[in-house]
Amino acid sequence: MSKKVLLTGISGYIGNHCAVTLLRHGYSVRGSVRSLSKSNQVIEAIKKEIDPKDNLEFCELDLLKDDGWDDAMNGCDFVMHVASPFINIEPKDENEYIRPAVDGTMRALKAAKKAGIKKVVLTSSIVSMLEDADKSITIDSKSWTNVKAKNVSAYAKSKTLAEKAAWDFVNTQKDTPKLELAVINPGPVFGPTLSGNFEGASMGMFKQMMLGKMPMMPQASINMSDVRDIAKIHVLALENEKANGKRFIVTTEGPVAFQEVAKILKYKGYSKVSTKLAPNFLLKIMGYIDREAKSMRTFIGKTYSADVSSTMKIFDWKPIAIEKTVLDTAKSIEFYLNKN
Repeated sequence: MSKKVLLTGISGYIGNHCAVTLLRHGYSVRGSVRSLSKSNQVIEAIKKEIDPKDNLEFCELDLLKDDGWDDAMNGCDFVMHVASPFINIEPKDENEYIRPAVDGTMRALKAAKKAGIKKVVLTSSIVSMLEDADKSITIDSKSWTNVKAKNVSAYAKSKTLAEKAAWDFVNTQKDTPKLELAVINPGPVFGPTLSGNFEGASMGMFKQMMLGKMPMMPQASINMSDVRDIAKIHVLALENEKANGKRFIVTTEGPVAFQEVAKILKYKGYSKVSTKLAPNFLLKIMGYIDREAKSMRTFIGKTYSADVSSTMKIFDWKPIAIEKTVLDTAKSIEFYLNKN
């Protein structure tokens, strides 16, 4: 009997890839969707990579509702909590992000504990590690974002508060068996989409670049992530005991400038891509007017470096080269743009 994993947010960009990687590693998957009507789209996306045979089923869960969580855990060995609200635009009310992120994480953990699940692997983000984020910094697994700092986006707050709530819950368990937790912290996520959905912030930006709709690049550098690496480490963390109680940064080894991504595309013949740099002051002013620009305001003019050495060592892993990530993303976007 293969071990079963409850994968929340299976219909999302990262969720699709996690499902494929789980199936390749011999697990069976119960994927949660907000509406079962989405399940056919998910099957189509996954079938591009692997035939799920009888190892894929679906359940309906909502991050803001209690219904269905206990049933969803039934018969599962592990939980991968990937579902999270992400909108590219700074919301008028930050609780639009914070409540589903924190409440959804707590629902997943409480139901997992009640069901006797062995381990939860939680998707967080390096935005929960950016400390005050007002200067160029190097972050590692001990870094935390200060949610009271003045330029912190609602998304960064939601990720930080959800992850902190998860650690508090796990670290204050009284009864045994203890529920184990491992957390995965990606940077901006690129790589091929399996569904043709470009709604995520990173993919949306990438598509705009390719279509020539981003006349200038922000002056910022940060460690970036390949969605295939993220899925791989999620799956490897499930049964590796060295992963218990740890946070894992899953990104390139060094920071990558957004301008560098544009240059890779330009060099490979994507002629509409602009490699010009936007003046910092312009983007900061835009951040007061435009809600999409506001969510980027924290990063302007800064370099964030993340230390991925412990992730590489524990999982004997090496990140996919940024050139491969960028070009595979471009090919994938091109494929879906031509299809439509």
